[in-house]
Amino acid sequence: MAARAYVLVRTEVGKAKAVKEALQRLPGVAAADIVTGDYDLIVAIEQATPEELGRLVMEQIHGVPGVAATSTHVVVG
Repeated sequence: MAARAYVLVRTEVGKAKAVKEALQRLPGVAAADIVTGDYDLIVAIEQATPEELGRLVMEQIHGVPGVAATSTHVVVG
């Protein structure tokens, strides 16, 4: 079974749509939705292992221009 997580993303002002489009192109991103509330996007990600989830967040998602902050929630059940 693949490791899954939800990543809550805060973007720079006015960048939510561009960030969503960039995230959707990353391998391992299953879905990205713009939402209301404290965060601007909720992103569902999947990888083979939890370590690969971490690499996707730290090396790919954090590198997308316009991403200001993230909070990652790994699925445990």
